[in-house]
Amino acid sequence: MTVDRGASSADRNVPSLTSLVERITDLSANEARVLVAIAGPPASGKSTLADELASRLGPTAMVMPMDGFHMDNEALQELGLLDRKGAPETFDAPAFVDLVTHLREEVSLSFPTFDRAADKTVLGGGRVTTDTRIVLIEGNYLLLNISPWADLAKAFDLTISLQVDHDELERRLVARWVKHGLTTDAAKVRARGNDLKNARFVEEHSLPADMTVKGWSVA
Repeated sequence: MTVDRGASSADRNVPSLTSLVERITDLSANEARVLVAIAGPPASGKSTLADELASRLGPTAMVMPMDGFHMDNEALQELGLLDRKGAPETFDAPAFVDLVTHLREEVSLSFPTFDRAADKTVLGGGRVTTDTRIVLIEGNYLLLNISPWADLAKAFDLTISLQVDHDELERRLVARWVKHGLTTDAAKVRARGNDLKNARFVEEHSLPADMTVKGWSVA
């Protein structure tokens, strides 16, 4: 893993996962609750990184995935968007932005999660409690520069962007869909026809992150 930072000469050398943990820990020393965005294209390793950071940061840290804000399949079918599930327009973005905004105002709140096996949202599947001081929010579109996603920027204390080259992303995506039961050919169609389109959209329409992680492994 390589981590780059561009804010100042002192910030340009952040070579390890340990440095990410130290940066977040420093932020949390002066705040009642810290919100960290972990953004990147599909299969870039967001969930893996978020889980690893939470494990190292301890019990006051938790992961909040964006996936709980997928629109239901029935709604996507009516909108003609079911085959684009996972694209920005297939999320309830206003509700997600509202929840993130209220993370600072409300001590305790619940949030929806996503059951991948059932392919459906679980209302109230997760909870931020009074003991939660660090919320690691992970998702594809946290840094988008378009409305309403762009409103998230002012809520985050730290933003981390994951970058993985397209060949590696495709390999990971195909492996993911094969694991979910698709044939290799069908998995390639799914990856190229939807996921990689979303990956390019993320690259073209995202705000700069405070920190950039290159080549993070999902293993």
